Amino acid sequence: MTSQKAGTLFNPELVTEIMTKVQGYSVLAKLSSQSAIPFNGTEQFIFNLEGNAQIVGEGEQKKAGESNLTSKVIKPMKFIYQARITDEFKYASEEKKIKYLQAYADGFAKKIAVAFDIAAIHGLEPKSMTDASFRDTNSFDGVITDNVVVFNAGTIDENIDTAVQAIVAKGADVTGLALSPLAGQSLAKLKVNGVVQYPEFRFGQNPNSFYGMESDISKNLVVTGGTAKADHVLVGDFRNMFKWGYAENIPMEIIEFGDPDGAGRDLKAYNEICLRSEAFIGWGILDEDAFARVEGV
Repeated sequence: MTSQKAGTLFNPELVTEIMTKVQGYSVLAKLSSQSAIPFNGTEQFIFNLEGNAQIVGEGEQKKAGESNLTSKVIKPMKFIYQARITDEFKYASEEKKIKYLQAYADGFAKKIAVAFDIAAIHGLEPKSMTDASFRDTNSFDGVITDNVVVFNAGTIDENIDTAVQAIVAKGADVTGLALSPLAGQSLAKLKVNGVVQYPEFRFGQNPNSFYGMESDISKNLVVTGGTAKADHVLVGDFRNMFKWGYAENIPMEIIEFGDPDGAGRDLKAYNEICLRSEAFIGWGILDEDAFARVEGV
């Protein structure tokens, strides 16, 4: 890893490292698959094929099958994060600059991961926490309106089962389960005849799987802002019907003058510089029937 100058890009190895860490801090990234996507977006095709395949004997007519083709265009959106640090960075040794940038990259990955969840789950602009333009068309709160179960902490396991059955009844698979901290704690407290039913959730634990589904507990499911819903559970086919990806270039800029972040103070006057980075991330919910929400009031 070499030192960065204004207008340069993080090297490819560090980009991969950053996005791997995003998977660690983003519940959606953890439960789904991802890959690099072109800067101008990519189109995901969904084939719904009906009926079974046919074995054709010699001279036998090949009968037609029925299919329905839909598509979803996933275009990257620009996520930006910037932070002020002392201008000692400019005069530091190469080794110390690398440590600065590694620490910044770690923080950047966490911020981008949270922002991604807030945007894709709730349809909010993460900085202002207000409804974004894509809220009704490309967020779980906006798109998943039929498969909705009312949250009850005392029967959270039944809530999850009801949500799963709503998905299965529509012919979809269930590969992943996302829980709010309250939902996780509620599972931990459930007892039958004094026997804890889900001990793997006790004492704040976060198991990686739940009855064969990949699982994760994340505070990003319940946030305050705009028309965000309290999604105590998101369940569905994250592996196949939710896609996300990132453009491979993450530019980084070192700003030395002015007030680029609107903090109300000039960088030069306070011996500061501003590190600014941009990540281009896109996502798409390919089939709303493949997901369900357990929503609190």
